[in-house]
Amino acid sequence: MKIDQKYADAINEQITLEHTASLVYRQLAADMEAIDLTGMAAWFSAQAGEELEHAEKFTQYLLDRDYHPVLKPIELSGDTVDNALDAFKASLAHEEKVSEAIRNLYRVADEVGDIDSRPMLHWFIDEQVEEESTVSEIIGRIEILDGDGSGLLSLDKQLGQRDDSATAA
Repeated sequence: MKIDQKYADAINEQITLEHTASLVYRQLAADMEAIDLTGMAAWFSAQAGEELEHAEKFTQYLLDRDYHPVLKPIELSGDTVDNALDAFKASLAHEEKVSEAIRNLYRVADEVGDIDSRPMLHWFIDEQVEEESTVSEIIGRIEILDGDGSGLLSLDKQLGQRDDSATAA
């Protein structure tokens, strides 16, 4: 089933954004590892893997619609963070960017009359609501800790025990 070129191009851009998100999370994982918050590093690494899964879903969708996806160059800022709060704020900012890009995909799909993509887009919209909620909750917990080292280490341990079996499904 052919796909409208404008919509296909938009999804192709989304694939690149998902790969970018993975690299952003890889950097945040390295940043947390550098300050010995290994649980948070593991959490960010799991997020990086999840973003690659999202890129693959979009890629396969285009292939299923008889369109050949092409990755675009990825540009990263090179920024790093040196504390957990800044790391999760950076994560939330990036998730908000991805959420808006997915909402834009929905708008383009509507504009070109592509109703076939609605189930896929609904899945991604639900996923982004969950992502933003999770990261916002972690930010709230870090802010409550207000620099309490033992509390931060406890949260670090908790985040390091993340179960990714649900996200892999």
